[in-house]
Amino acid sequence: MTTHDLYTIPAEHATWDVEMQGASRFTWEYDDGRDRLLSLYQKGKDKQWDQVHRIDWDIEVDPHDVLGLPDETIAIYGTPQWDRIKGDRRAVGELKQHMTSWQFSQFLHGEQGAMICSAKIVESVPDLDAKFYAATQTMDEARHAETYARFLQDKVGLLYPINEHLKALLDDTLSDSRWDMPYLGMQVLIEGLALAAFGLLRDMTDKPLPKQILAYVMQDEARHVAFGRLALRDYYAELSSKEKEEREEFVVEGCYLMRDRFRQQEVWQNLGFDVEESMRSVENSQYFKLFQSLLFSRIAPCVKDIGLFGPKVQNAFADMGVLDMAGVDLAALMKQDEDLADLIDMEKQELLVRRQEVEKTIAMADSDIPEQSVSA
Repeated sequence: MTTHDLYTIPAEHATWDVEMQGASRFTWEYDDGRDRLLSLYQKGKDKQWDQVHRIDWDIEVDPHDVLGLPDETIAIYGTPQWDRIKGDRRAVGELKQHMTSWQFSQFLHGEQGAMICSAKIVESVPDLDAKFYAATQTMDEARHAETYARFLQDKVGLLYPINEHLKALLDDTLSDSRWDMPYLGMQVLIEGLALAAFGLLRDMTDKPLPKQILAYVMQDEARHVAFGRLALRDYYAELSSKEKEEREEFVVEGCYLMRDRFRQQEVWQNLGFDVEESMRSVENSQYFKLFQSLLFSRIAPCVKDIGLFGPKVQNAFADMGVLDMAGVDLAALMKQDEDLADLIDMEKQELLVRRQEVEKTIAMADSDIPEQSVSA
């Protein structure tokens, strides 16, 4: 069975070719670079991990209840469309499976996009310290794509093709000739939004396998967003007003694309729901409104921090109802991402030690049973 056998909607068998612009830049300056960036590079090397060994893939997953979220988180909950299926738990389970498949499929496609953007940063960025870090990020993104692909194939059993909004932003990001655009499109917008989505699901789910996956990926992504902030903050401080305005326009367009990315139109259409009615339900869903606003908790403060917070950006954030997110303490969120992943590792180690102690006790008890009693 190939991945294409698992797509709910046929995906293109041919590769998606994006014509990339811009120069491949070599530098002959091998002296030490920026201390904070080199420190991040060292951390990126130290924190490499292998999904084969770090994630407990033996944990069973119910494909019809992957995340264990309540029915109230489904956008059509409480509507006439929901009333028609709520008594049929199989139909509800199928809807949940498709929603989870769609969501994690977009995570997967986004991670492949991040891998390619990171490789382009290695190629095009002029500074060696940034090339060094982007090389570690390229490996991180390959691991994330590998992890999400395995989760979807082995545990969920379904995949969805790339969403048109994500595809459009990736196209804009990769086809731009300016070396900073992969940073801005990927590190700030796509990664920032994904990081917020990962965090919401990580904190809401009580299922151990998806919680592990999301927490471990987020531990890496926190460094990636920090990398984008460090590199772009220095560079954008030197740009002219016109150059900044061009990038602010890109941010505004990208944020609207990202806002529309999580409406799951393909799911409603694929399962035979009334798409227009479903889209209205999404718009009116209190859960979705909260989810949508929290998605910008990583983007808004980052955009402000790197100096792209002019009137156009502020007006767009106000229109989307996320302007207050610019005041979020991004450093505190990143620290939390790091700590939660380490905490999961500690809890797993404690469980392993207890399990070994129990097995040892059982083995000792068995060895004390007289041979005659065993044969009897």
